[in-house]
Amino acid sequence: QVQLVESGGGLVQAGGSLRLSCAASRNIFDYDTMGWFRQAPGKQRELVARITSGGSTIIADSVKGRFTISRDNAKNTVYLQMNSLRPEDTGVYYCNAVGGYAYWGQGTQVTVSS
Repeated sequence: QVQLVESGGGLVQAGGSLRLSCAASRNIFDYDTMGWFRQAPGKQRELVARITSGGSTIIADSVKGRFTISRDNAKNTVYLQMNSLRPEDTGVYYCNAVGGYAYWGQGTQVTVSS
């Protein structure tokens, strides 16, 4: 059973920073890609950032220059560093891993106040 456990969400003022962590129960090299998605109330879930097993990254245009995705293979953990947060970044952030199947974490709430 694959488990992805997110942490690091919370309430922050606009312009602030948060770092999300996603700890995997298996070696993250088992996954072709790992990433972060978010879902705001009334909206569809959208990709925020993704990183491959080789270290290549994709960052959504809406967060480019503000968010960074990284991985620590020794800790089987993927991070999302979020800087210069805006109210429109508010939502539930989900960790995702793809390796023959798509796995999801339970989500962590990020709320950015204006």
